[in-house]
Amino acid sequence: MGSRSWVELVERNVQAFGELVVGIDPSLAELPRFFEQGDATRWIDGYVNFILDAAEGHVGFVKFQAAYFEAGGLAGLEALSAGMKRARAAGMGVILDAKRGDIGATAVAYARAYLTPAAEGGSGDFEADCLTINPLMGPDTLEPFVECANRFGKGLFVLCRTSNPGAGWLQDKMAGNRLVSDRVADLIAGLAPGDAGLAAGDAGSLSPIGAVIGATVPNEGRRLRTLLPRSIILAPGLGAQGGDAASIRSLRGTRPGDLLVPVSRGLTRSEDRDVSPTAYRAALLEKIAQFKAAIAYDYDRREAAAG
Repeated sequence: MGSRSWVELVERNVQAFGELVVGIDPSLAELPRFFEQGDATRWIDGYVNFILDAAEGHVGFVKFQAAYFEAGGLAGLEALSAGMKRARAAGMGVILDAKRGDIGATAVAYARAYLTPAAEGGSGDFEADCLTINPLMGPDTLEPFVECANRFGKGLFVLCRTSNPGAGWLQDKMAGNRLVSDRVADLIAGLAPGDAGLAAGDAGSLSPIGAVIGATVPNEGRRLRTLLPRSIILAPGLGAQGGDAASIRSLRGTRPGDLLVPVSRGLTRSEDRDVSPTAYRAALLEKIAQFKAAIAYDYDRREAAAG
């Protein structure tokens, strides 16, 4: 584990840079053509470094979407490893969006790959500060990830009520007398360290076991937040998927750090593929500033008003 746990990193970086998470999803068709120049197998590495060069000092978090790097073959995986290491060394919170989840020894292997430091038996090649995981196969499949998170000071985001249009097909269905998403929220809340000592509804300290809840579903998000008073919520869907800053309010808890807002294509997609590197960087920084301003929230003012 590094000098700071995931929760400490979140609290520090939210205070310094706000809640925006820059999503790194290398999709060449949506990017300026200058990334196509040179070695065709190395463009992902150049793109990752370009985004990190622009983002460092402006945002506290980056989210790498594993699928895009895997699609790039070995060059993509090398770029992913190098980018994650660079971002972590710069003090940015690194979220790996891999949505892993499996049974027994397979889940243990995933946890070792993404959450275990090299000094503790991991490879270190894809070590993240936080990992997205899928609970569909049941609570036992989460146990290896939770064990690693607690042991090494890592974080998890468990899929709960996602932002995609078809999410309601399962997540909004009843299972017994509860919605599936509510049952998942109860599971996440129960995994919070020290949960037994807190009264119902007590926000307490933040839990490293968080939830993915889309910014596209404010009504569901408002309900689920009441079930997850201590969880950090990762709220995708702002921008390209139709979520807006107003819907973000339904997902806020009571303290800084309990909400992170990733934006990927809304930041990095270029309408003009012939734009120059200088102009693209300027546009990227302008979008970062705009999104940060749109989702900014003054917790101190709210607490003062409540008092």
